[in-house]
Amino acid sequence: MSAQALADVRRTRRHKLERLPELRDAVVDRLREGWSPEQIAGRLRVELGASHKLCHETIYQYIFSASVQATELARLLPELRRKRKPRNQVFPDEISIHMRPVEVYDRSQFGNWEGDPMIFERAQGDANVATLVERKTPYTVLMRNAGRKSRPIMDRLIREMSPLPAEARRSITFDRGLEFVAWRELESGMSTKSWFCDPQAPWQKGSVENMNNRIRRHLPRDTALPPQAMIALAQRLNATPRRCFGYRTPAQAFHEEMLRLETP
Repeated sequence: MSAQALADVRRTRRHKLERLPELRDAVVDRLREGWSPEQIAGRLRVELGASHKLCHETIYQYIFSASVQATELARLLPELRRKRKPRNQVFPDEISIHMRPVEVYDRSQFGNWEGDPMIFERAQGDANVATLVERKTPYTVLMRNAGRKSRPIMDRLIREMSPLPAEARRSITFDRGLEFVAWRELESGMSTKSWFCDPQAPWQKGSVENMNNRIRRHLPRDTALPPQAMIALAQRLNATPRRCFGYRTPAQAFHEEMLRLETP
């Protein structure tokens, strides 16, 4: 996909009130008149009919979005609504997968990863495996976690990834699972950017999804998870030749990229 095409996709994903200035102006004018979002949405349905469907929740999301907070539109709301938090505060719009730079999207840049947890039968307790796949190479890292709480998983990820050069851990793309709600720790802990798939769209991080399908052959859901097995399995996966790399292995491809980072 070209840079222009990607920009067009991002533009269509923007908030409706950002894309449609006339509709936005109509909303803002009525906010300044003291109308509530419910009143505005209801009246616009009367005035515009089906041409511009707009619900009050869309107006609230726009008012509290990062792009317009500086305008202080929230001050125009009734007192009880001013401290309302947006529903998408855990995964805000600016970290959507659709905002990823082109070089991340097209895999031309090294150091951008995808992450996903593998869950096992209840007999294994809360133990799980976090899979990380580098998008360009595709080198794989496996981490056994004792639980599914997000902060410990992020802390473990920082311990595993921070020894790499910053250019080798630029970003990680996740889905919106509860395991990743502490994603901000990655940026503060090792300056790694997080991106998130759309809700219920795990296929958008296809590299790690495909890798997990491979791993399931070795780790079915009833498998015990000794940490040593994770190391051995990751080494085996990374030593398997790939046709798309001219039958080089992911380990070779990753090593070559690391050497390029060291070359001035």
